[in-house]
Amino acid sequence: MNRRILQSFVTAGLLLLAGSRAQASDPKPEPKGTPVISRSAQGRAAKAKAAAAIKPVDLNSASKDELKKLPGINEATADKIIAARPFLTKAQLVTRNLVPPMVYETLKQHVIAKQAPKK
Repeated sequence: MNRRILQSFVTAGLLLLAGSRAQASDPKPEPKGTPVISRSAQGRAAKAKAAAAIKPVDLNSASKDELKKLPGINEATADKIIAARPFLTKAQLVTRNLVPPMVYETLKQHVIAKQAPKK
């Protein structure tokens, strides 16, 4: 009985392996003149383009409306950020418990913390 079960698992595995190799050996032909770009490279390029579209927002001088446009920032969080100014670094958003670390990970590429010039 155990031998039959083992045989069926081995057979199923071989069939899956053969099917995946058949798919891998028959790639879709690319039109001539079209550069070949992997999906991961396309995804990285799209993310970089989206990040470049949003100009970095200065935490020390941004208005409430500018802060609310950032990912993960609502009206209450924008008020907290304004009340906690000035910031030496953007990481102080987390160390001062203004935003959770997960929100900061999506936010950190969109913000900066410029220092006012010393007089």
